[in-house]
Amino acid sequence: MLQNWLRKNPQVRTIRVAAADLNGQPRGKRVPTRFADKIIRDGTRFPLSVLNLDIWGEDIDDSPLVFESGDRDGVLWPTERGFMPMPWLEAPTALLPIWMYREDGRPYEGDPRHALRAVLDRYKARGLTPVVAVELEFYMIDDSGRNLQVPISPRSNKRRKAAETMSIRALDSFDSFFTDLYDACEEMDIPADTAISEAGLGQFEINLDHGPDALRAADDAWLFKMLVKGLARRHGFAASFMAKPYEDYAGSGLHVHFSVLDAQGNNVFDDGGPKGTDTMRHAVNGLLEAMQESTLIFAPHANSYDRLVPEAHAPTGACWAYENRTSAIRIPSGSPKSRRIEHRVAGGDVNPYLLLTAILGAALNGIEDGREPPAPITGNAYALDLPRLPDGWVKAMDAFEAGAHIKRIFSPELIGNLLQTKRQEAHYMDELTPTEQVEIYLDTV
Repeated sequence: MLQNWLRKNPQVRTIRVAAADLNGQPRGKRVPTRFADKIIRDGTRFPLSVLNLDIWGEDIDDSPLVFESGDRDGVLWPTERGFMPMPWLEAPTALLPIWMYREDGRPYEGDPRHALRAVLDRYKARGLTPVVAVELEFYMIDDSGRNLQVPISPRSNKRRKAAETMSIRALDSFDSFFTDLYDACEEMDIPADTAISEAGLGQFEINLDHGPDALRAADDAWLFKMLVKGLARRHGFAASFMAKPYEDYAGSGLHVHFSVLDAQGNNVFDDGGPKGTDTMRHAVNGLLEAMQESTLIFAPHANSYDRLVPEAHAPTGACWAYENRTSAIRIPSGSPKSRRIEHRVAGGDVNPYLLLTAILGAALNGIEDGREPPAPITGNAYALDLPRLPDGWVKAMDAFEAGAHIKRIFSPELIGNLLQTKRQEAHYMDELTPTEQVEIYLDTV
């Protein structure tokens, strides 16, 4: 089947094989197409430590994966996604997503895609299937000068220096980019749905359609981020998912909507009315109980915490509500058959695999525990006395390390690897100016 794709696309001369590391960075190899059969038949190999690099791509000091163990290899096999084009490159090229296993065939627990698979196995054991959709916000940025600014519109040849929330004009100003983006999503089978302009200068949001395969939803988000950043460069500007590129404008989020189906395909959150079922509220409680210790997943970088400030369209307290966008957990209105939970905490700079693992894992913990959440809030969440999310990177690391709920969701190896990675990054990030930090995050996250 994989070979058939290449036969149908003889113009493709090289392939990229890539896996997501803990920061969501694609790590892998370039391979001539004539050697693709070997990759498909035998897999490929690179060190286990490659999925545990810091944001600069450096080894983690004192990591047991490096010198202590001889920096041994893992074996990487194609995921079920198979080959897909890379429309942001000039030469016809194919991408083959891969994930890592140990030599004896066991999944490598430090691979974030395997972390999500393990949580989905827990759902499957209970006869449940999450249905997931994501909304991704990003900025288009002219980074050619000393200061970041909105790009010049190819249509007007002007630079619009104003926020234009849900503006058709703002979308039309970059129509050639969005046309190419939607065409590329069709080629890559990424379910890009609605696009809107957001409140920041050159900020946009695109929704990816929902589906009953959370692994695929995470793949879609990971691939979409790669595509948007690469395609923007072909159009002469940058696109960035960093949490807060501009001090005076809202940050970019990655919101997750999900419901859960039972074995008969029924939405277990649907009670036929606007309130939702006990199961929905138990899932909400699981999310709230794990929220503070999960913040390192939702806000994984130094810049992430510039977004999590009061009255900046990002949650700062653990709470839930019906149809209220100031809350961390929102229950949207609409048809009871579509009753779902929206998780609004994460920034656009997250690793989508770790994000969905944390959210779906915490919700399942809540369903298993069966505890009721606090009463839903009303009004402005920023004005209420709520349990606060960690307001700094180091505090989030400490909460993640101590978290009892986290230990039910993630493997000890992944927890240890992520903490080592983030502590090393924090050590070196303290030596950089804010401008240098932006230079690191702008293209990477």
